[in-house]
Amino acid sequence: MRHVDSFEIQPPTPPSHNGVPRSAWARARRRVSRWHRPYIALLLLLDFGAAALASFLAVQIFEQADSGFRDAPAAWFYTVAFLLLPLGWVLILWGNRTYDRRYLGLGPDEYKRVIRSGVAVAATVSFLAFATKTTLSRWTVGFALLGAMLLILFGRMIARACLHALRRRIGQAGHRMVLVGTLPECLEVFTTVTRNPNVGLVPVAIHLTDGYAAARGMETPVPVYAGRDVLALVREVGGDTIAVCGSASAEPGELRRLAWQLEGSGVDLVVAPQLTDIAGPRVHIRPIEGLPLLHVEEPTLSGPALLAKNLMDRVAAGLGLLLLTPLFAAIALAIRISDPGPVFFRQPRVGHEGRTFRVWKFRTMYVDAEERLAGLVDQNETDGMLFKMKQDPRVFPVGRFLRASSLDELPQLINVLWGEMSLVGPRPLPADDGDFLGDVRRRLLVRPGMTGLWQVSGRSDLSWDEAVRLDLYYVDNWSLAYDLSILWRTVGVVLARKGAY
Repeated sequence: MRHVDSFEIQPPTPPSHNGVPRSAWARARRRVSRWHRPYIALLLLLDFGAAALASFLAVQIFEQADSGFRDAPAAWFYTVAFLLLPLGWVLILWGNRTYDRRYLGLGPDEYKRVIRSGVAVAATVSFLAFATKTTLSRWTVGFALLGAMLLILFGRMIARACLHALRRRIGQAGHRMVLVGTLPECLEVFTTVTRNPNVGLVPVAIHLTDGYAAARGMETPVPVYAGRDVLALVREVGGDTIAVCGSASAEPGELRRLAWQLEGSGVDLVVAPQLTDIAGPRVHIRPIEGLPLLHVEEPTLSGPALLAKNLMDRVAAGLGLLLLTPLFAAIALAIRISDPGPVFFRQPRVGHEGRTFRVWKFRTMYVDAEERLAGLVDQNETDGMLFKMKQDPRVFPVGRFLRASSLDELPQLINVLWGEMSLVGPRPLPADDGDFLGDVRRRLLVRPGMTGLWQVSGRSDLSWDEAVRLDLYYVDNWSLAYDLSILWRTVGVVLARKGAY
């Protein structure tokens, strides 16, 4: 942290650009941030290779793979299978903007576009086969197309993991941002974009548009400037992106003139409105008479997507309980040997719309744990409504292993099957820890989950305020794709035993 004692105030230099647009190609060639170019080249190779590998596997598995090409030279069949089809995949992926840097590295949009491309490839192959009256092997084509899509998705997951590792460990492959606005607005954006290093947004300076006197003496995480030409400042601090924060984006004509000034400079311009924790699918820009209006849709808390979520929960819970029966028996035996008493622990929790239910868990504490709690309250290692200790003496050894591996949560599949919980959602909180006033009460709009955004983002290592923020973000922005993403991330978190105690 550094103190703001004085500002470098210089008369702004006149804009170097008069508003006449340059070609998009010329601008792209001079873009300051270049991390995406080798990354996109890698994705192109991975996608082409994945499609070719899927074709190779299909040819090896199915004897009738060359059906429809037996009257043509063999070279033509191999050209279609290993060159034209993979090339078609790459072109359709490009057309669906899966190589657009705005969708790379974070969020489900990239994967959605890959799946959409897979549907387009299947439709294209079907149309070409019908138009040329080529009798293709349906099993071969289906295997090749589905296999290619799965391999492409897997390759992109690996590439994304490598990208995130670069951003976390050495701070590369990201965007160096200069924040423009008032100090409170810039600091809010700073806090938001630096929560997750995987995003790759690194603020390096703040340029104040107002409130110079009030900011003096305040501690800031990055240097603060005022009265400077923004583009010159970006070049001086080695930035590649300007983020206009909050009210600074509402200055009449200023934002447009700044965009003109940046044309051809290779510096990106982003606008961070005073609207946080709202995901992209709920935000739509609708220009009216040249005025871009930002529309925010209501959260989707009902409808077909919710019915699909409920169906997925019940089916997965039923299958899970059936398949995990031997594991349940082994855990129950280990608990009874460790500490005589009940195998399961059932505690009242607050669920959907404030209804109370009893959650199922494997017992991990000695039978007198509730009586011993009063003597440990002053050793609580977390804030908010939960009691947590990394070395809780009430937990017996087998219970410590069950907690670290999250196996103690598996019986909650019973709650999911009964409709009291969901696979993904905010964690259910004890019913006797308050009446859920204020923002916390909004968690009750959806059913609590076995896992959730809180769990995959740090679990017990997070503060109470951060946990509530993540839960509210999930409530406001949930979708089936988001649920699947959280389930996938849960696997890694459980294996790594992050924040579990």
